[in-house]
Amino acid sequence: MIIERFYDEALAQASYMVVAGDKAAVIDPARNPNPFYEFAKENDAKIVAIIETHPHADFVSSHEEMARHTGGKIYVSELVGADYPHETFDEGDVIPLNGIKLKAIHTPGHSPDSISIMVEDEHGKDKAVFTGDSLFIGDVGRPDLREKAGNIQAKREEMAEQMYETIHNKFMKMADHVEVMPAHGAGSLCGKNLSDKLQSTIKEQKEENWALKPMSKEEFMDTLLEGQPFIPKYFKYDVGMNKEGAPDLQPSLDQVERLEPGTKLPKDAIIVDTRPEDQFKQGHVQGAINIQLGEKFETWLGTLIEPEANFYFVAENEEAAEETVYRAAKIGYEQNLQGVTAYTDDLKEEKGETLDLQHFREHPNEFTIVDVRNDSELEEGKIFENAVHIPLAELPDRAGELSTDKPLVVHCAGGYRSAAAYSILENKLGDKAEVYDLSEAVEEFDKKEEPVG
Repeated sequence: MIIERFYDEALAQASYMVVAGDKAAVIDPARNPNPFYEFAKENDAKIVAIIETHPHADFVSSHEEMARHTGGKIYVSELVGADYPHETFDEGDVIPLNGIKLKAIHTPGHSPDSISIMVEDEHGKDKAVFTGDSLFIGDVGRPDLREKAGNIQAKREEMAEQMYETIHNKFMKMADHVEVMPAHGAGSLCGKNLSDKLQSTIKEQKEENWALKPMSKEEFMDTLLEGQPFIPKYFKYDVGMNKEGAPDLQPSLDQVERLEPGTKLPKDAIIVDTRPEDQFKQGHVQGAINIQLGEKFETWLGTLIEPEANFYFVAENEEAAEETVYRAAKIGYEQNLQGVTAYTDDLKEEKGETLDLQHFREHPNEFTIVDVRNDSELEEGKIFENAVHIPLAELPDRAGELSTDKPLVVHCAGGYRSAAAYSILENKLGDKAEVYDLSEAVEEFDKKEEPVG
């Protein structure tokens, strides 16, 4: 038996393949099915089962495309109410795979329809459990994503209570040696305290995971509900797409119009400029939002742009243009992408202003400083004592709250998010205010023992 992990760093998302002889099963496949096809071919195996632990909120799965391409069956909980052809796979159900068994375990808490999959080896011994978004390394799945999404909707308090029961009645009763293989690692917004480790054991989680420590149900629920990260706008959209089944990837990529470099885009269109911030500030299309093609591109695209909105990409070059389209597709955003073009100076309509850093160091109180870090980061300490705190995820809707009597300086923790915030404020406030981006220079102030100002 072979167990292989396929990991997407940008989304902190893990898929798995189990190979037993000439048969293979895939658990929670990502949008691009090709790596799974290639691994199956390398091992002379046929994909006969595609298992979804639940309808994912943070990425689009290729389960339906994979089933059409391979002839494998999709297995999912009956509670999902899946709109695509499938076999129900719930507590007590078993998929035989050349001498091993894949056993369904109902593990609600992150969602009402969550299942985990236990792998029983050739000797009848439980070997590993694929936990989806129920049990992570160091944490458990957040309980607040299904209040307005999915076939079954539930309040966060109800889900938190179900998670407590799942932990104590399912995971805590598993053998200590069982390997824990979750669907996410550190950086995912599907939990709040995920470890950098991608694999552990039930024994280690009993020792290290806060959620498996002795505590009352009330204490567990309070801890789980407190301090969860923001919910990106695309999460509900992806739950729906995964419940219905996504279109095949390559045809969906092909339908996006590739425009000639420097093509003028429609006035009043939503434009996402994916170039590095220094290039954006040298010149850009009026009103463009700068979401750089970096590690968290998918997350911020799906946070700052509504999933139903039509939009365009401006990229650094034609190679980057292709990457932006592909990465948008990982969260299903290629559906409303109207076109993509590479930037040329023909598109230059605005230029960013450069902050006089020395003057800012000496007179920070002459500026309105806007801290766009997340709530959890603010709890760890302020960088500027008098900064106005508006998390980046909320900035498009709350920009009007900011006073424009003084120049605005935006900052995050390292420069990536402040570039997006700068472009949003520049767009929203127009000629009402001077807007500057502190960018990576924030690290100089963050090193100070006391907040500045």
